[in-house]
Amino acid sequence: MIDYKYSIDAKNVNKVFFKKSTKIRALINFNIKIKKGSIHGLLGPNGAGKSTFINILGGLVKKSSGQVSICGIDIDTNSKLSKFKIGIVPQELNIDPFFSPSELLELQAGLYGIPKKSRKTEEILYNLKLLDQRNAYTRTLSGGMKRRLLIAKALVHSPEMLILDEPTAGVDINIRTSVWEYIKKINSNGTTICLTTHYLEEAEQLCDKISIINNGIKIIEDYKDNLLNVISKKNVYFTFDKEFIIPKSLENFYPVKEGNKLKLSYDKTITNIKEIIDLLNKEKLDFIEINTYESDLEDVFLKLIKEN
Repeated sequence: MIDYKYSIDAKNVNKVFFKKSTKIRALINFNIKIKKGSIHGLLGPNGAGKSTFINILGGLVKKSSGQVSICGIDIDTNSKLSKFKIGIVPQELNIDPFFSPSELLELQAGLYGIPKKSRKTEEILYNLKLLDQRNAYTRTLSGGMKRRLLIAKALVHSPEMLILDEPTAGVDINIRTSVWEYIKKINSNGTTICLTTHYLEEAEQLCDKISIINNGIKIIEDYKDNLLNVISKKNVYFTFDKEFIIPKSLENFYPVKEGNKLKLSYDKTITNIKEIIDLLNKEKLDFIEINTYESDLEDVFLKLIKEN
């Protein structure tokens, strides 16, 4: 058994496409290390290069240069074994409409050479809430069910590394939450997960570490909590039970009056909430409620993409 620290280790990966006479650089000296046992987010706008990198891992796209290893195995020297180490959930719903979910998982397991006694078809369908549909034609399933079936297909050979490319696209919030729980469950059992998503709430809920890519270039990679500290702006809302006038002493906090509420913005690295409350008390502004709002991953994402 191969001992490795990183489930994905990519160094200086480049991919160049040619469209007629135009040279398109999809990945530019792209580096990423995904630690074994982690949930790693790969985020970026459409066309950033996320799917190109995933297709390189799956063997669907050949990189122009660079090195990539999957679970300690170089994809160039042992492509067959490296592919067995991963399960990929693609964005596209590429499922045969005339098979049932149970038949599809059995077929997929057979393609991977999994003996019948070792297959986990029923368990996987149960965990992804598809057991009741196991014998239905796939074409009769809803979009959300088909999305979950893609995840099921990627799990039949118990891969050490699972790559989820927009796993909950088109899925309602209740199903999305159940998929999140299942992702956490398989991760707790030791499976490393790489997640691309447009739902930044999803990355915030699931990921330990996040890489952000734009125009084929990795612009930042850090732990989620550190990324959330990239933006230090914080908003606070005070609610009053009577009419009030904004005093000049609050001008540095960009005050906005919204009905019976006062919105103030401040830099949490410079000012703390107690200083603002002391100012309100000094001005004899008695509030009845206070609510604070900190930047989330969406704020960080938009700021970094804009800067780059």
